[in-house]
Amino acid sequence: MIDEKLALLRAHRNNISRYQRLLNTELTDFERRFIERRLSEERAAIENVAASTFPVAFQTPNRATESSTALL
Repeated sequence: MIDEKLALLRAHRNNISRYQRLLNTELTDFERRFIERRLSEERAAIENVAASTFPVAFQTPNRATESSTALL
């Protein structure tokens, strides 16, 4: 079961990487909106799988918070 969840997480991560690479190419507005929507869906899916696989409350670091605490 855990192996299947990890494989699913890996697949979502790979999809996110692929969509991010595509966003760096020349796209029509329609294509860009589609890819941005799919990217958002993949990120939500990875959060859901991670939450169901690892029920302990992990918080993803907020970059703005990291920067402000790094200065302290």
